[in-house]
Amino acid sequence: MPRARKGNAPGRRGRPRAGGARSNVQPESPSSDDEAASEVLSHYSSTSEVASVTEESSGNDVVDDQAQQEELEEKLKECIDNVTDKSAKTRQAALESLRLAFLSHVLSDLLLDWRLTLTDSLEKCLKKGKGEEQSLAASVLTLLCLQLGSGPEGEELFHRLRPLLISILTDPSASLGARNSCATALGMCCFIAAVEVEDLISCLTCLEATFTGACGEEGTVALTPLQPLHCCALQAWALLLTICPSSHIQRVLRSQMAQLPRLLSSDNVHLRIVAGETIALLFELGRDLEEDFPYEDTDSLCSMLRDLATDSNKYRAKADRRRQRSVIRDVLHFIENGECHEETIKFGMECMYVGSWARRRTYTAFKEALGSGVGHHLQNNGLLRDVFDLGPVLVHDAAAIKANKISRFEKHLYNSAAFKARTKARNRVRDKRADVL
Repeated sequence: MPRARKGNAPGRRGRPRAGGARSNVQPESPSSDDEAASEVLSHYSSTSEVASVTEESSGNDVVDDQAQQEELEEKLKECIDNVTDKSAKTRQAALESLRLAFLSHVLSDLLLDWRLTLTDSLEKCLKKGKGEEQSLAASVLTLLCLQLGSGPEGEELFHRLRPLLISILTDPSASLGARNSCATALGMCCFIAAVEVEDLISCLTCLEATFTGACGEEGTVALTPLQPLHCCALQAWALLLTICPSSHIQRVLRSQMAQLPRLLSSDNVHLRIVAGETIALLFELGRDLEEDFPYEDTDSLCSMLRDLATDSNKYRAKADRRRQRSVIRDVLHFIENGECHEETIKFGMECMYVGSWARRRTYTAFKEALGSGVGHHLQNNGLLRDVFDLGPVLVHDAAAIKANKISRFEKHLYNSAAFKARTKARNRVRDKRADVL
């Protein structure tokens, strides 16, 4: 019996050509029977295939998981050793590998034994490294703090490396990429691990001094290459405001509500968007303290926001204009009506709701730090589940989840059928002979 083509649907077997089978096929031999049986089994439907695999290989899954865990540990050990290598290229490659590993895995228990060694290595990279190496080290530091959580280990890590982050952030001679990463790392690590209010206030003050430089004299927006740094500092500052005591919030409202609207006239679209989101956050925090939050220039602010919400300047990229209009419309609607756009975040078999600007800023910060791994961490990282009130980590039955999944080929067949049905329906409407009501 000839082999069926790879593209055949599950359950469909290849048919012999007219005139018989090939001459070298001998159905009566035992080896040919085995080949025929394996061919038949390979074309079972995906449901029976998954069920049989689940029954036969349930014990092998445990062995495979252990082997994968051991392999991961060996790779991590090798990367941690390479972070102290003499070659800058080797150190950067090791830092990048650690960053990717921290994004896609929850390694809290494993890192408890290696945290001191890794902390020493990151400290050396931040002190003696240049440019890209410092930027990568700050990113790995953020993810390491996220892995260790808000316990004593995370607090110790934050206290040890906070002065170094501030030093690089405020150093004009340091590379811009390193300063951006240090601003983000300072905000994230403080949010996760700071216990004392004094630590929180000192980080807020440092970040505020950084982005305040975006406004030049007489309220104009400085056109400098430091605007990406101002964006990172403003985002980190806004994140820390979400956990700030009310007494400090009142001081911030008095000092910054007159400054932040000036950033809406920046030529950097990202800075305009971040400024608009931060203004909405300040209005939300102010209304939490006082229901009728007093702001004298509300009309002027809303007029500026309306202009940005309908911005159609052709010299700006279409994607930038679309994103700016979307965000600024939400900001304007919240300031005028007090209603925040609600967003649903789905991950695994769960979902959560983002219905406030404080929660939105927090989720965006973790999403930018974790990238594509944010869904995995929302499912399995206890820190994120505590931050977003998701409860303890859910224990899923891996065999049941695997049995409920459909194969990639079945997805392809389903999508093809849906595409054909959609095309037919649209063609009927597009036909010039169709009646238009």
